[in-house]
Amino acid sequence: MTDYLIVGAGLYGSIVANELKKSGKSVIVIDQRDHIGGNCYTQNIEGINVHKYGPHIFHTDNLDVWNYIQKFCDFNHFSYRPRVNYKGRMYSFPINLLTFQQIYGINTPGEVRKLLERVRITHKNPNNMEEWMLNQIGPDLYKIFIEGYTTKQWGRSPRELPASIVKRIPIRLNFDDNYYNHPYQGIPIGGYTQIFEKLLHGIDVRLNHNYFDDRDFFNSLATNIVYTGPIDKFYNYQFGNLEYRSLDFETERLNISDFQGVAGVNYTDLDVPYTRIVEHKHFEFGKQDHTIITREYSKSSGDPYYPVNDEKNQKIYDSYKSLSLENSKINFGGRLAEYKYYDMHQIISQALNFSSKVKD
Repeated sequence: MTDYLIVGAGLYGSIVANELKKSGKSVIVIDQRDHIGGNCYTQNIEGINVHKYGPHIFHTDNLDVWNYIQKFCDFNHFSYRPRVNYKGRMYSFPINLLTFQQIYGINTPGEVRKLLERVRITHKNPNNMEEWMLNQIGPDLYKIFIEGYTTKQWGRSPRELPASIVKRIPIRLNFDDNYYNHPYQGIPIGGYTQIFEKLLHGIDVRLNHNYFDDRDFFNSLATNIVYTGPIDKFYNYQFGNLEYRSLDFETERLNISDFQGVAGVNYTDLDVPYTRIVEHKHFEFGKQDHTIITREYSKSSGDPYYPVNDEKNQKIYDSYKSLSLENSKINFGGRLAEYKYYDMHQIISQALNFSSKVKD
């Protein structure tokens, strides 16, 4: 019998599989898709590495994680500096001094502080995303950058969402338009898929295998299971469905060298049906004569991407988590299994921590 069955060939499952194999454990990895890499999967199309499930920009402040992931590929110096298109006008984003200059005509940190004191709508205890953002930036910036985009992305008003979702967006009183604050950032030169090919080299990987098609058979293959899929599905939704937001992708090849001049543009007004356009060649500073863009449309059904971590869903998840602690044979890890919006560097840390405990 195999030591570990790992359900899911994404980042968490692939790292755990690699670490367990190195420690002498026997491992089988299954995935319902026809490729490895999970949502980090990149496909080379005519020389451009296309992020098939939305852009993934690696960033971390953890040097150990940075050194670890660089064992599998070389990274470039890309940093994410998106733009916002609101009613046909372009703005610097995340909000920084250039943004304030574009909208209010002011240029210094002191002027911005005075402006914010004047325009903020104060909430002593902000209870939702709208109140928190109005408390930070006032109604003008809220309308341009947050209200419409959030309504499209999450399918509900910011008044109905927890402030935690938006607190990750920086607001700066300098001209820094780097989306992330972390010191280590970049994109794998040649795309992400190569990382997974190296992680899973020599491991029994079975694609197009859905765990739920015959879970009794798959459970019989191994002494232990690492499950990275939706936790509510694992428990047959007995406490109810956890809510996720999903995405549709509309990818197009264009016979021009550059479409928008930047990797990502967010479309924040409600009249535009998509949330952003990604131009993939910019992640690796491509010089091709053609380009590939992807429009992203947010929706409520389909493959789960973003957990809706409001109070109602958190209570449902807590019920599932209590069940997960009762069976030592089943180990849950990753964004879907833990119903948490992890970034890649956090997933790596979680996977390495789990693997080290198993090896000990």
